Amino acid sequence: MTYRELFHEIMYYGEFDHMPVLHWTGWPETRQRWLQEGLPADKSEHEFFNALPMWAGVGVNLGLMPGFEYKVLEETDEYRIVQEGDGVISQQWKNKSCIPHFIDYTLKSAKEWDDFKKRLQPDPARIPANLDQTLESLKNSTLPICIGTASLMGWIRNWMGVQNMSYLMYDDRDVYADMVMTIADLVCWQIDIILPKLKVDFGFGWEDICGKAGPLVSPTIFDECVAPGYLKIRNKLEEYGVDLYGIDTDGDIRALIGHWLDAGVNLQFPIEVGPFKGDALEYRKMYGKDLRVIGNFDKLALEKGHSAIEAEIQRLLPLMKEGGFIILPDHLITPGTPLKDYQWYLERVRELRF
Repeated sequence: MTYRELFHEIMYYGEFDHMPVLHWTGWPETRQRWLQEGLPADKSEHEFFNALPMWAGVGVNLGLMPGFEYKVLEETDEYRIVQEGDGVISQQWKNKSCIPHFIDYTLKSAKEWDDFKKRLQPDPARIPANLDQTLESLKNSTLPICIGTASLMGWIRNWMGVQNMSYLMYDDRDVYADMVMTIADLVCWQIDIILPKLKVDFGFGWEDICGKAGPLVSPTIFDECVAPGYLKIRNKLEEYGVDLYGIDTDGDIRALIGHWLDAGVNLQFPIEVGPFKGDALEYRKMYGKDLRVIGNFDKLALEKGHSAIEAEIQRLLPLMKEGGFIILPDHLITPGTPLKDYQWYLERVRELRF
């Protein structure tokens, strides 16, 4: 059974007796540690770990087109201040992995939206010249294939910043809804280009719209302004027989899970454990088998030795057996993780049989 076939059996509660052994990635500092502990520099991590990538992705350019000019505005030995292609000015550290310090935004209010909207329209220039070749090469993929479905909240937050977006949602709610639907329309345009030529296994987008205190978009505004965009994408995917629709969002997602499900999003990644103890087993009890999950293994357990790793595996074992769940660390592997302990975790997943 290929991983793609196994993915289907797991996600649709079919017949399976093991988990795929997947490796996502770690922080750059994690790789530097592992290189000192024996990871070969000239070998891919997937080959070294005998582990698989999460999936194969396909899509066209859904970003701002044209983007803004990239400019270096200031540079020192420690940081650069730059304007990125999304019009955001930020201070970026050179020698450590860290969220940038965001300084200013081109999109600050409803007044600037018309210019941004023009940059989010269908355009043949978004289609890679080698798209047909890529699609043909994926037809026999042994990995699950996803089509990218962009971001209906996270991109807007990135373009505006949290404070500007928060004011917009209350002062100009119709404009916020139009932002969401403009992105959704662009995603649907892409789906109509790709899915007549290639059968994919799921749609998958990115949000990162929740923090440790919950979502940055309230459930009420989500239902009014955001859910219609998700439903439009969901309906378009279903036109091509695709009924798995997932998103990547960090933080405490509890307040939005049910709303995402109602809007057609039925696969969540990564369900961070974190300080709020995100628990996929609890969510399965609340929402049933409609909710699928990838992740939820506490990445920090990898820093704490074999007993902590085994306890996390045992915690998640009932979900692994039931289906609709694939075990994976709930974010990038941290620099405190010894190479040998990460290898031990992968081997334990490899050994599992149900």
